[in-house]
Amino acid sequence: MNYLLILAGIQTAAQNEALLEGQGTEATEISLNFIDLAFKGGWIMVPIIVLSGIAMYIFFERFYAIRKATKVDSNFMNRIRDYIHEGKMDSALALCESNDTPVAKMISKGIKRIGRPLNDVNAAIENIGNLEVSKLEKNLPTLATVAGAAPMIGFLGTVMGMIQAFYDMSTAGNNIDVSLLSHGIYTAMVTTVAGLIVGIIAYFAYNILVAKVEKVVFTMEATTTEFMDLLNEPIK
Repeated sequence: MNYLLILAGIQTAAQNEALLEGQGTEATEISLNFIDLAFKGGWIMVPIIVLSGIAMYIFFERFYAIRKATKVDSNFMNRIRDYIHEGKMDSALALCESNDTPVAKMISKGIKRIGRPLNDVNAAIENIGNLEVSKLEKNLPTLATVAGAAPMIGFLGTVMGMIQAFYDMSTAGNNIDVSLLSHGIYTAMVTTVAGLIVGIIAYFAYNILVAKVEKVVFTMEATTTEFMDLLNEPIK
């Protein structure tokens, strides 16, 4: 009889263990995807998502615009030099117009000013260069603003979530439950993470674009110097 009781106890324990393992497996299978987490963050996630969309649009739009500005024919200045030495100003201007780049626009303005004092030519080229750089930097301040504003909005969500959690605790009395506080805690944590992610990505995107603009500016300055040296060359 004792053996039967022991066997029955072992069988019951095995069944209970199997049941617990099944419940654990089901618990581990429960997960939240990105959309569910976004909804857990509450309405404060809306401006963060909007800022992320703005940052992505500015980055890709500026990235392709700046990359287009860096595409300069390696023989461009050599051909310009040959045309100017041969007196073919119309051909030089046509070559500049066929290259829709900041460098070509600067050289085109310089060619149109040939015959005037070199200081005037240089000033005209610099003015066009400043305009082209400002075009390349379009919306970069907005991207920098997103990089700074997204984490701040995320921290605002953190404060609001903690306020909600403490309010729920105060109204619950002695019946405090984890599920009661989950809404406020989710809002606090999710908005913080989302704001930091958007801010970090926007920060890196801004610095990548700034570095590319500086590269274009360096090319423009080097080309301007080469063009002015060309005008100072003695006529052969």
